[in-house]
Amino acid sequence: MGVGREQDATLGVTLADVEAARDRIAGRIHRTPLLSSQTLGRAIGLGGLVWLKAESFQRTGSFKVRGALNKIETLSAEEKARGVITVSAGNHAQGVAWAAAAAGVRATIVMAEIASPTKVAATREYGAEVILFGRDNIAAFAEMERLRAERGLILVHPFDDPQTIAGQGTIGLEILADLPLLGTGAGAGRDTIVVPIGGGGLIAGIALAIKAQRPGVRIIGVEPQGAPSMHTALAAGRVVPLTNIQTVADGLTAPFAGAINLALVQRHVEEVALLDDETILTGLRFLLERAKLVVEPAAAAGVAALLSGAVRVEPGATVVALIGGGNIDLERLKGYL
Repeated sequence: MGVGREQDATLGVTLADVEAARDRIAGRIHRTPLLSSQTLGRAIGLGGLVWLKAESFQRTGSFKVRGALNKIETLSAEEKARGVITVSAGNHAQGVAWAAAAAGVRATIVMAEIASPTKVAATREYGAEVILFGRDNIAAFAEMERLRAERGLILVHPFDDPQTIAGQGTIGLEILADLPLLGTGAGAGRDTIVVPIGGGGLIAGIALAIKAQRPGVRIIGVEPQGAPSMHTALAAGRVVPLTNIQTVADGLTAPFAGAINLALVQRHVEEVALLDDETILTGLRFLLERAKLVVEPAAAAGVAALLSGAVRVEPGATVVALIGGGNIDLERLKGYL
């Protein structure tokens, strides 16, 4: 895995697309903060602080609204009139529901029957039709494809679409704007960004945006052991559908890695770490107790990887951990604590 930015155009998404997405959605979503944590920096032996990109403060409570809004805003009038459909564990569902309502577009969302009740309720409140189907996202994806064909709806893919990826990549532009010395060699160690992976749209967009401008920045992905879609795809050199998904990190339960995302990760991402559920929950507890951030397990994966040593960083480096969302069901949170 490494840099090959000149090839990104062959995948239908480039830095110019990310910059266009930034301009397209500007003022309609929140520009989320970079929060500092000296406690986390000390805990991992960094000798300085760690930055937390808090997308948990984003509109709809997750980064997903970026890609959803960008995709819907690029649809033609005829496509908008047909309506959109997607499948989601919950955060993309809310992003699509909100973006579709803002554009006056009818949205249908397929979610697994085990989806967080909080996420299901919020998606319906944003005005989408929610269809609960199957015991996991594998079954939900299949049902979504059936309904898309039956109803003639336009797919707003949760991760494997150039416009979705470009929307998520706007996070990378914000990080560079807030940390202009990132990747310039100003520090003693190699600067690093740690990003959780579900289907790969988030890390693909961020990696593309960062590496095109700061190729020296190290991009590290993190996945649950119970849903290793990208890790499996990287090992095989192709997309491999998962047959079983078991993890507390419901936001990272894509049944396969996106093909575009796999190619971008192969080019721009140095490593993908795997974490067990208890390690992920250790990160969640740390963020609640020490950073005062209420997040979902998926959002804590990057911090958990740093705390556990699954991702190691060099002293003197600038380190950013992506906090993807804060849409956690309170009853589930009680169990996690």
